[in-house]
Amino acid sequence: MFFAVPFLIVLIILLFSCIKIVPQEHAYVIERLGKYLCTWHAGLHFKFPIIDNVINKISLKEQVLDFPPQPVITKDNVSVRVDSVVFAKVFDPKLYTYGVENPIAGLQNLSATSLRSIIGGMELDTTLSSREQINEDMEVILDKATDAWGLKVNRVELKNIIPPEEIEEVMTKQMRAERERRQTVLEAQAHKESVVSRAEGDKEAKVLAAQAEKEARIALAVGEAESIRLVYEAQAQGLEKLKEANINEGVLKLKGLEALRDIADGRATKIFMPTDLSSIVSTLGVAAESLGIGEHTEIDKSPVPARGNYNDNCLKDTSSKVTKEVAGTNASIEVDLENRREDVI
Repeated sequence: MFFAVPFLIVLIILLFSCIKIVPQEHAYVIERLGKYLCTWHAGLHFKFPIIDNVINKISLKEQVLDFPPQPVITKDNVSVRVDSVVFAKVFDPKLYTYGVENPIAGLQNLSATSLRSIIGGMELDTTLSSREQINEDMEVILDKATDAWGLKVNRVELKNIIPPEEIEEVMTKQMRAERERRQTVLEAQAHKESVVSRAEGDKEAKVLAAQAEKEARIALAVGEAESIRLVYEAQAQGLEKLKEANINEGVLKLKGLEALRDIADGRATKIFMPTDLSSIVSTLGVAAESLGIGEHTEIDKSPVPARGNYNDNCLKDTSSKVTKEVAGTNASIEVDLENRREDVI
């Protein structure tokens, strides 16, 4: 009875030690008598005491492996330091346990050798501008090599590529010169566009001005044409009215005498001459003398008959001889016109 109590205590401890709970996203590798037995995943498990052992507890979560910078020499013999990050996940706990002694260290060394192999075939400029290509090549190489270790490499990222200080200074000057060149090109392009825009604006303004002048001239020409048309229409209408009025020969001769009076008056600017001027002149001696038809006769300067009561300032004593002659002619024609107008009426 004295030994039963300790035995029960030991038995209870052994029973509790044989019960195992595996957390989520973890896996336990179990060996029995030193040989791989099975892999436990999340949940409650029971193992035999003494003969079964948990040889490895593995996390199945994706791991971020940040490796220290690795010295790499490019194709053009420039030494750079490359800092990389590998994202990997255990997909087979058994291979991860028995595939390689230290899978993480093996992955780090494999990453360094792969970087040297890839970047060693590139020049510095290509290396700096081809990070995506290097990442893809690294991912393919590492994923293929770690399949036997139970690891899955999801992606590889180059954090930084650090060239020597003298190379950085040269690159800084080069970038500064490139930025200045681009600025100059942009300023020249902007100036060119400004000049072109200004020239196009001037061209459009001149075209619009020419178009406006053209339209104005066309409108003026149309107005003049319309004015001439209206004048001719008015003249045609006047002729039609004269034709309808049955104008006799006496009226026509009266109009001819009025035309002759306008000829004698030097103030007239436009005179319409009758077509039968010679016949009219032949009937009027005074008009013939004023126009010089036939022999030249002196103008009668005697006083005008009282009936006309013609008073002309040109007949003053202070007027010249020519003025007096023209004024006398006007007086004679005026009297004769009045007489003939009465006869016609």
